[in-house]
Amino acid sequence: MRVAIAGASGFIGKALVADLKGTYSIVGLSRSQHTHSEEHSSCEWRNCDLFSLLDAEKALEGAEVAIYLVHSMQPSAHLSQGSFEDFDLIVADNFLRAAQKNKVKKIIYVGGLIPDDERNLSKHLQSRREVESVFLNSDIPTTILRAALIIGSHGSSFQIMTRLVKRLPVMLCPKWTSTDSQPVALDDVLKSIRYSMETVETDNKIYDLGGPDILSYSEMMLRVADQLGLRRTLWKVPFLTPHLSALWVRLVTGAPKDLINPLIESLRNPLLVRPDHRLEIPGHRFMGIDEALKKAIDNYTDAKKPHAFHAARDAKHEVRSVQRMPLPAGWTAKDVALEYMAYLPVMRPRVMKVEVKDRWVYFSNRFPYIRLLVLEYSPDRSWGHRELFYVRGGLFSKKSGRGRLEFREVLGGTACLAAIHDFRPRLPWYFYKVTQAYVHLWVMKQFARHLARPLVERPKLG
Repeated sequence: MRVAIAGASGFIGKALVADLKGTYSIVGLSRSQHTHSEEHSSCEWRNCDLFSLLDAEKALEGAEVAIYLVHSMQPSAHLSQGSFEDFDLIVADNFLRAAQKNKVKKIIYVGGLIPDDERNLSKHLQSRREVESVFLNSDIPTTILRAALIIGSHGSSFQIMTRLVKRLPVMLCPKWTSTDSQPVALDDVLKSIRYSMETVETDNKIYDLGGPDILSYSEMMLRVADQLGLRRTLWKVPFLTPHLSALWVRLVTGAPKDLINPLIESLRNPLLVRPDHRLEIPGHRFMGIDEALKKAIDNYTDAKKPHAFHAARDAKHEVRSVQRMPLPAGWTAKDVALEYMAYLPVMRPRVMKVEVKDRWVYFSNRFPYIRLLVLEYSPDRSWGHRELFYVRGGLFSKKSGRGRLEFREVLGGTACLAAIHDFRPRLPWYFYKVTQAYVHLWVMKQFARHLARPLVERPKLG
């Protein structure tokens, strides 16, 4: 069986490749190029930017099972406009569309534990829930595995916790460190993925993964200190805000803010396994916290940053902008694209002129007449629910080959994403960031407000 792993170069992905090698034909999907080293020789590596639907389609060719271990909390371009929730959504949507085209037989997604009461979810957990819905509402059998803190020597959460314990003899513990959680060992997660791959009864089910122990984050830090043979003092300070908590965690551990901030925000919710959703594997016992911590600490080193701590290695001076907007009832992405072309010339102030000639779209200044942006419509990559235009030039853009504008329906047609990918501005970079980048964001927000107005109030366009 050929198994494709999205996120194969990450913490769980590397361990999963090692666990499955010799039993399955493994395809590892990664944005970065991989050498034929010992570490990477156990699978076929395919270079894939999951923000590109075309890349995703090529990457999943021949796959029977697709495992999704991806998140988008860190920036994916030199300038990223938009929320990580929208980045997560467009990447998951690409992965699903590519899986459908390649007739993948099963998808397995490892996400986060979500409380029964979903009214006060953090953005991080809301995003995980949205990604689940993308896969579960498809025609491909899907297994969702939810986990809280995964304990493994190279895991970002474990590394953060262990660095705090090692570097701070006295730790200030804000309110979120008293929140209960049910951590799970990495080996148990790997066993759960393999079991889900091999068991048809797990299709279209959501399972919670967790060890037998329930404890707070401050209690976990004391357990880590015991394992390391250290004495640590914890002072509870309920007045420390999540923002200040994130700041000192970043300073002490070296973890990036794009990773720390969403994680700390999500810790306001108790993350516990629901008894009726627990994954039970015949003949398998999930590790207790002490056993899991001992195994992780035996292989722990802070000499090398974990994969999630590294900044994204993207082409310099490239831009990604993803904006979510409402999709009017009965509309398609094609309707939104046409409305956008008609809206720009009549929005206030009226500075933009849009000309459509066959497959070409020209955005021009009204006076003096200057072509600012030239787009080419791609009928081969557009299907009504997803419309694609390639950036081909103009005063504001360099020709990159991959620069593109797209409109796509998501979440069962209840929303639309307008996205620019791999755009390379012609303006000097710092000047671009304080001018054209802000103008684009403002225009998209105005257009989203325009779409949200009732149809009877929307002005006649074009």
